[in-house]
Amino acid sequence: MAVGPSNQTASVKDNARPVSLETPKFPNSPSDSDNEQGESETSTSPYDRFPAHRKTIMVVVISWCGLLSPISSTAVLSAIPNVAASFNTTGSMISLSNALYLCCLSTGLMYFLCSIATALAPNVAAFMVFRMLTAFCGTAFLVIGPAVIGDLFHPTERATALGWFYTGALIGPTIGPLLGGVIVTYTSWRVIFWMQTGLAATAMAGTVLFLSETLIVDKNSKKVVMAQLTTPMEKFKYLAKVTSPLRPLSLLLTSPNLVLVAFGSGSIVWNQYGLLTPIRYVLNPRFHLTSPAQSGLFYLAPGVGYVVGTLGGGRWADYVVKKWMTKRGGERVPEDRLRSCVTFLGAVLPGSILIYGWSVEKSVGGIPLPVVFMFVQGVAQSFCFPSLNTYCLDVVQARSAEAVAGNFMVRYLFGAVASAIVLPAVESIGVGWFCTISAALLILGGLGVYSVARWGGGWRERSESRSKTTTEASGASP
Repeated sequence: MAVGPSNQTASVKDNARPVSLETPKFPNSPSDSDNEQGESETSTSPYDRFPAHRKTIMVVVISWCGLLSPISSTAVLSAIPNVAASFNTTGSMISLSNALYLCCLSTGLMYFLCSIATALAPNVAAFMVFRMLTAFCGTAFLVIGPAVIGDLFHPTERATALGWFYTGALIGPTIGPLLGGVIVTYTSWRVIFWMQTGLAATAMAGTVLFLSETLIVDKNSKKVVMAQLTTPMEKFKYLAKVTSPLRPLSLLLTSPNLVLVAFGSGSIVWNQYGLLTPIRYVLNPRFHLTSPAQSGLFYLAPGVGYVVGTLGGGRWADYVVKKWMTKRGGERVPEDRLRSCVTFLGAVLPGSILIYGWSVEKSVGGIPLPVVFMFVQGVAQSFCFPSLNTYCLDVVQARSAEAVAGNFMVRYLFGAVASAIVLPAVESIGVGWFCTISAALLILGGLGVYSVARWGGGWRERSESRSKTTTEASGASP
């Protein structure tokens, strides 16, 4: 059930998070109050459990873990022709493996082992299977990370923290091809996956050594409910219910707010992978480049944009929330956060991808013009994702991990489709028209997010009312 800003209680997130022997309990945990002053007066605030330096360390660790899946999704892009040659197949077939990876986009030992298996793949079938398994094992921190931040930071601080967390997730897709290009220029493409293995080992060590339990337990938490169940069958049924993979999907489909925000997120990821996937095929002949390392340098432009955007994107989102709180006399409305990203999603991103695509298509502006607008896209994306992701945490506080999981499901399905069709589409209609399609999706995504920012509060309240009525009716049934 979606929770409004005035009655959100700090509650459990997802059971999949790392578990310690003792879980901090806050029987009188303050809500994500619309009044910041009221929370500061509460001595048992869950957001004060850890000192600032501990929070910083934990954000760094989960950001590093969040780097794993995205860097794996693009590190192979610069090596696609080399991998295709090794397996006597086409670049489009290897690009399809990336689409399967994103579709399957869970971390730790299995990611580590599947990366080793991919490096040792003897044929293209094994390569695809182990790429898919790596994705299944690499998603957890992309979902759990935001939920951890939701446990650690007050709503007016979350977007800033999420901005730093998503540094890893956003930089990964851009430094991956650069590293992959350097690797495949001087050694075998298989070294790319040995590199991933080392990154995974470092992430596992950081998780074990520095991550603490952040779960906030109240009277409605899963642990408390489990303790009240007496028979093994009751416990089994409850666990089956709360761990069902359909829960994120059911939550998504019952909330028009989350559907539109997920579509907006998906349009960004479509644009991202539609831009990054064909770079070697599009820019190498356009600028007469001869090596994977040279084309890999083009990925630095959006990567630097992500870093620059990270420095300001989260802070901008939190600033907008505080500004609207002041206008509303201290009341915090979750939808106000989305106002910070509408312009970037609906105007800056579509405009920059159009200029990039048609400048490459028509051979206008040399190298500087597409590079500048690749950078602009990186900045704009970093100003969008903190708002979109934090909204999922704020609007369904009791099921925030499920809300984030549903959002990631949609965005990576968009990314999978883009990765699968971009090379054939560019060969068929050209990079300019494909970028025009991406721009149209971004504009639609921006309009959807604007609708949530403008009217989403009323939609959310009606959804909560229907959910409450359904719950009461089911409870009254014999």
